[in-house]
Amino acid sequence: MFGFLKRLTGSRVPGLTPQDAQELTRQGALIVDVREPAERARIFIPGSRHVPLGDLGSTDLPPGQVLICQCAGGHRSALAARQLQAQGFDVRNLKGGIQAWQAAGLPTRTGSRT
Repeated sequence: MFGFLKRLTGSRVPGLTPQDAQELTRQGALIVDVREPAERARIFIPGSRHVPLGDLGSTDLPPGQVLICQCAGGHRSALAARQLQAQGFDVRNLKGGIQAWQAAGLPTRTGSRT
């Protein structure tokens, strides 16, 4: 257990700008939205997959695909990214979350989609 905690707390996950994240999705990366359902119901990034932070351990994410964790502002997604990295996933964090994505003028949708 201590090895897992050490990997979780000592890992450095690369951060991405919204533009870099969008480019990676064009190359096949998957955005993982770790916000709560009520947050996702208001707005989400098209093509993203909703997996609330508390459900990360019990979800089926594609093992060979680059994952980009996203939340509202970047803090929860950084935690999620470290957790997934410790599980062996190739993961990045969207710096600034969906707020930065919106500020960059990138596409969003309203309503909840998983």
